[in-house]
Amino acid sequence: MEEKKRKKMNTIGKINKLESFGLVDGPGVRYVVFLQGCAMKCKYCHNPETWTGQAKLEMTPEQLYEKAIRYKNYWRDNGGITVSGGEALLQLDFIIEFFKLAHSSGIHTALDTSGNPFRMDKEYLKEFDKLMDVTDLFILDLKVMDNKLHEELTSKSNKNILEMAQYLSENNKKMWIRHVLVPNLTDDKKDLKIMHEFIKSLNNVMRVEILPYHTLGVAKWEQLGRKYPLEGYEVPTKEQIREAEQILEVDTYPDYM
Repeated sequence: MEEKKRKKMNTIGKINKLESFGLVDGPGVRYVVFLQGCAMKCKYCHNPETWTGQAKLEMTPEQLYEKAIRYKNYWRDNGGITVSGGEALLQLDFIIEFFKLAHSSGIHTALDTSGNPFRMDKEYLKEFDKLMDVTDLFILDLKVMDNKLHEELTSKSNKNILEMAQYLSENNKKMWIRHVLVPNLTDDKKDLKIMHEFIKSLNNVMRVEILPYHTLGVAKWEQLGRKYPLEGYEVPTKEQIREAEQILEVDTYPDYM
């Protein structure tokens, strides 16, 4: 008991930024926590400053909860708290403790993740199961289905990411799927059709979203002294977005929390 208590007290979250009135990171109005750190190096990442472990803020779960709860009146019955990144799952212990506090107050919790840290080993799953117990909604970003392209795009395999989606489905955890659409990179029709079949094989998907590629993060790459890898890539047209939405059948999902 003393060891568990000590571990909880020493759990410090590395945070990049906080957003008190988020409207796109889950249902309703959200208090959004962007954690620091990510092992993937996505070529279209709009938050490359989160890749390192060097945090702008450090807080205990209790400190963050006290800060977030001040905005509860904004959330009403359909909002809550979302933890995003960077890659949130790199700070699994911190999220578990933070979400426990939120659940104790009846607050809806959502986790926005790429799934990269997920592992199908017994010790990891023991902790991940604790996270599932206090997470109402998982928002999973699926980049592409082709593993070779995924490695070129992110520097990492997608095998464990797809395993995570299947594990969430097996455990009946509600999930949203998001896909960033980059013309001539993540818009291959064959790959989108494979993604559609994969999503349809899951029994827990509440919503599927196409997120149009944008170049708002280019300035951040330049500020960090990094060459932007997708220079010259265009944002998708309305027709390209509509075509991808039709392939993924985004209108066929119930769209609720």
